[in-house]
Amino acid sequence: MSHHLDTPLAAQGGQLYIDDLYVFDGDRATVFVMDVNSSVTKADIKRGFHAEARYEIKIHINGAEMEDLTYRFAFGEPDGDARQTLQLYELTGADARDDAAMGTPIAEGRTGEVTTGGNVRIWVGRITDPFFVDLDELATINGAVKNGSPVDRSAWRVDQAKNSFAGTTVESIVLEVSHDEPLLRDGTEIGVWCRTMLATDAGGWRQINRAGHPMMWPIFWPHDTDFSDPANFRHPGSDLTEGGEEIANAVAGVVKANGTAPDPQAYGWSVARQLYPDLLSYTVGTAANFGFAIRNGRALADNAPEVMFSLVLNTGTTSGLSSEVTKAARSATFPYVVAA
Repeated sequence: MSHHLDTPLAAQGGQLYIDDLYVFDGDRATVFVMDVNSSVTKADIKRGFHAEARYEIKIHINGAEMEDLTYRFAFGEPDGDARQTLQLYELTGADARDDAAMGTPIAEGRTGEVTTGGNVRIWVGRITDPFFVDLDELATINGAVKNGSPVDRSAWRVDQAKNSFAGTTVESIVLEVSHDEPLLRDGTEIGVWCRTMLATDAGGWRQINRAGHPMMWPIFWPHDTDFSDPANFRHPGSDLTEGGEEIANAVAGVVKANGTAPDPQAYGWSVARQLYPDLLSYTVGTAANFGFAIRNGRALADNAPEVMFSLVLNTGTTSGLSSEVTKAARSATFPYVVAA
C-alpha cells in the first residue's frame, strides 16, 4: 500500500511507512527497491530509518501461499554524520515467515555506502523519489471510487498536469540478489511484498505497514490517516477472504456509475482477484513492466498510477505529464547503475 500522503501520523513516524516497492532485472541479479519516509510530509519528517524497526522484503516462490525467503534489514541509531549501521539477515523456509526467527546475517555496512555479502549487493540512503503523479488527478479518482460516482474532471485539466512529487525525496533500500542465489534462479516465478515491523513493549513485533501493488492505499483508503485499516496488519494470504469484497464493491460502484462494465459486480471481483493477494509478481531474469497488458514486476520508469487508474475504472486514463517531467521524476540517483 503506497503511503506517500500519510498525515499527520507520517510526519511523526514516516520512517515506518512504505511509499513504493520495485522489482526488476539488474546485472545478472534481481533488484528489489523499498522506499519509505517521503519528504512530501514536509518539515516534520524524521530522516533515516527507525532503529527499533525491521524492514523486510518477503518473497513467495512459484505461486506458494506463504513466503519461502525473507530479507530483513535492521538499523542502528544515526551517528554524528547522520549515517546508520545496517545489518541484513536472510531467512528461508519456515523461518522466512516466523517473526521470532533470527535468520542468518549475510551483510553489514552503513547507509550511504555500497555493501556486499554472499550473493547480495546493497545500497541504502536518501534519493530523489522516482514516483510521479498529479495529486489533483488522483483526487478525481479518489472521489469517484469513494462515492461510486462518475469521474468528475472539471477541477483537473490534462493540459495543466504537474508532477506533485517533483523535488521530493525518500529513504531507499536497494537490494540486488544474484541469480546464483538458489531460490532466485533465472525463470523462477516470485511474488514479492515488503513490510515494516516495530518492536513492542512485550518483546515481540508488530506489523505496521506493508506493500505489494502500487497505488493501493491512495486509491482505496486515502482518508485512513490513523492507519487502523486491517489491510496494514494481515498477511497477503488472507487478503481475498478478508478484503476481497471491499475491493470488489468499490470497483463495481465506480464502473457502474461510469458505464464502463456490462456486469459491474463481476468486473469488481475480477479486479479484486488481480490485486489480491497483494503481491508484486515477477519472473526472475526477465524485463520488468508494470503496464496495461503485462504486469511483471515494476521498473522505476513504469507509469503505475495510469495503469492502476485504468484497471480500477475499466477505461483508459492519461496523466498528462510531459516526457520531460516524467523523465525528471524517474531520475532516482543510486551510487551504481540499476537497470530499471
